[in-house]
Amino acid sequence: MNDALIDERALSKLRWRCRRGLLENDLFIERFFERFATTLTVSQSLALGELMDLSDNDLLDLHLARQSLAQIDVNLDRDDIREVLKMLRKPAER
Repeated sequence: MNDALIDERALSKLRWRCRRGLLENDLFIERFFERFATTLTVSQSLALGELMDLSDNDLLDLHLARQSLAQIDVNLDRDDIREVLKMLRKPAER
């Protein structure tokens, strides 16, 4: 597991890769970057990248907890992916 922070160039590339077709996904992802961009580790960025390989509908189902990781892809049901998914789901602070 790599706990080193990602650099600005890698962060920029990751933001670009995370652009989605569904507005709802973009909103979750933008909130994620607003909160975690300055503390994002290499391992977290890799896990997020794997989530971005999913279809928009599968990703939204994960965000909304309509499906589990194991239901969508058993290979994604790992600690690193669960950690990033929890970060994505974190409700807005008031």
